[in-house]
Amino acid sequence: MREGAAPSPAVEQVAVPPRPRVWPGAPTPLGARCRTGPDGVAGTNFALWAGGAEAVELCLFAPDGTETRLPLTELTHEIWHGFVPGVTAGQRYGYRVHGRWDPWTGARWNPAKLLLDPYARAVDGDFTLPPEVYGHVRDWPQQHVADTVRDERDSAPFVPKGVVVQDDDDWADDRRPKTPWPDSVIYELHVKGFTKLHPGVPEHLRGTYAGLAHPAAIEHLTRLGVTAVELLPVHQFAHEDHLLRRGLRNHWGYNSIGYFAPHAAYSASGTAGQQVGEFKRMVRALHAAGIEVILDVVYNHTAEAGELGPTLSLKGIDNRGYYRLQPDARRYADYTGCGNTLHVVQPQVLRLITDSLRYWVTEMGVDGFRFDLAAALARSMHDVDMLSPFLAVIAQDPVLRRVKLIAEPWDVGNGGYQVGAFPPLWTEWNDRYRDAVRDFWRGALPDVRDLGYRLSGSSDLYAWGGRRPYASVNFVTAHDGFTLRDLVTYERKHNEANGEGNRDGTNDNRAWNCGVEGETDDPAVNALRRRQIRNLLTTLLLSTGVPMLVAGDEMGRTQGGNNNAYCQDNELGWVDWSLPEQEGPRGLLELTSRLLALRHRHPVLRRRAFFDGRPQGADGLRDLAWFTPDGAEMTERDWYAPTSTIGLYLSGRDIPGRDARGEQVTDDSFLAVLHASPRPVEFTLPGPPWAESYELVVDTSREDQSRPPGTLHRGGERFTVAERSVVLLRVAG
Repeated sequence: MREGAAPSPAVEQVAVPPRPRVWPGAPTPLGARCRTGPDGVAGTNFALWAGGAEAVELCLFAPDGTETRLPLTELTHEIWHGFVPGVTAGQRYGYRVHGRWDPWTGARWNPAKLLLDPYARAVDGDFTLPPEVYGHVRDWPQQHVADTVRDERDSAPFVPKGVVVQDDDDWADDRRPKTPWPDSVIYELHVKGFTKLHPGVPEHLRGTYAGLAHPAAIEHLTRLGVTAVELLPVHQFAHEDHLLRRGLRNHWGYNSIGYFAPHAAYSASGTAGQQVGEFKRMVRALHAAGIEVILDVVYNHTAEAGELGPTLSLKGIDNRGYYRLQPDARRYADYTGCGNTLHVVQPQVLRLITDSLRYWVTEMGVDGFRFDLAAALARSMHDVDMLSPFLAVIAQDPVLRRVKLIAEPWDVGNGGYQVGAFPPLWTEWNDRYRDAVRDFWRGALPDVRDLGYRLSGSSDLYAWGGRRPYASVNFVTAHDGFTLRDLVTYERKHNEANGEGNRDGTNDNRAWNCGVEGETDDPAVNALRRRQIRNLLTTLLLSTGVPMLVAGDEMGRTQGGNNNAYCQDNELGWVDWSLPEQEGPRGLLELTSRLLALRHRHPVLRRRAFFDGRPQGADGLRDLAWFTPDGAEMTERDWYAPTSTIGLYLSGRDIPGRDARGEQVTDDSFLAVLHASPRPVEFTLPGPPWAESYELVVDTSREDQSRPPGTLHRGGERFTVAERSVVLLRVAG
């Protein structure tokens, strides 16, 4: 020590934890699974498929962000694996995968990029997409070759981490509703958007899984009478760069990056694994109310986009093994319009998808799936193939073949439109139903041939291979497009808030604004709009097939004419719960509940088999008959003639099949009259053998829908149907 100098302060010695050992572990199951290792030592087994990789490092992160890298040296059938003693639930982790950088052949390995485990059960953190998370030099001066220049900057500080989750739930206390398909009514909702403004849900729970599980939210669903909620994507997803640069976020979630992890931003309890338990509790609460949970899943593409997209997971694990590439392997085959397409023909990709599906059924409790752009999953090497590996695996899987399977039966590639083509076990979104019903009520159908098929179960599409009427998921609106209120308020899209110059979203809206574009104070226009909403809703809920409602439509929700509100994580994209306090929306809510109760009571409205249309007895009565306004059965010529009025008779005497006790199913018979003309019509009610008399049950021309009209009318009577309205009459006696 120098003379006169002050003594140096004592330096506290901090013990450096020993570097964890990595034991060989096992190649299955994939992902991070808490296990008891040799000699009863607790730890976690890590396993990652990375075909073609030269080395894999497991990266463990301390709470302060300190990273510890552990090489995985065991390799079994292209799966890198190891068991790490002492690592338990709550540990954050990721991978670095080493290999060639050769974009011209599709090889894009870059160990500078921390990668999310495709099998991660929970994800902690958010994707912000700074330049460091791109595998290539994003700001390279020559942008046409930027994707070929490897970026050496570390992405770990800027990306979320996977979280080890303990699997300790046997679901012994859960009772699945197991609602048969014919009895199902689907309610499409957004986890955040449904409760974000709900006054009955505590503020700290709004917009979360716990918020959807709250009694105030579930009470609305049970009051309506829906049997299943179809949740917009809840897999962990990322926000697109072009949205973040405009100060927007992906609201809908069709940009998945973690197929096993519930989206962390919807968790009220935390993101270090707590989101998993919260999701399970939500499912239990819905099941207890008799409501099934269906997930809208996006297995056709990921958030990594094309060659200029970020490197977050699969792209850095094995780009060629996970994605469909063009003959020029720098480029991606894009059947989704989102930059990339998963290569489902590859065994490891098929395994990823089916493992994910089984996980959500067996360990998370869900009851079914709606597959976004399902035709992309059914492609073999290029063309859509209904004998594809994906569909074949689903058909024989003992878990997946027992749950509800809904296809969005198209993609954006050649030959991608496949409505009516999916095999038995599958139901389909029926956009031909949507288009025919919209066109009828706006007066744009040249005749009613197509409408007749749509109202009666779409037998022209689904009466093959043992399929049934419930193969058709009928809808008038969905998340993608106008709300029901906007469908009668706007004819043109108004998507300026999306920041894309109103170029996004479809131009084929098949909408009618009732004479004024946008909101108005004109009482006559508003009354007509309310009636048109009632007409569309009533048509949907009386049609044969499985009806799907969109959250808020039963209360007159609006998006201000935005028909592509995928990036509107704000009041525009959330359900407005003040609407039921208003007179018009309150009546709409009452009508919806009453129609669903009617549907639940009457099996003739929930047929399990297609109509025969031929006389069922000596009296000539048919199970299905169509009538013109003069009370005569429609002829071949009538189907080809322009008309705005059609009568539909459903016989409850001739319902095929038997109940659970083997008894013949019988029901009341009904006559529905759909009248889209701007003038009233005198409709002659069919007399014997169809009916001696009728009781009026629904009349959409009435503003007050709190009680059924209940008036009686004789068969053969000329009954006045008000302009633009639906009437439903029950055969009396």
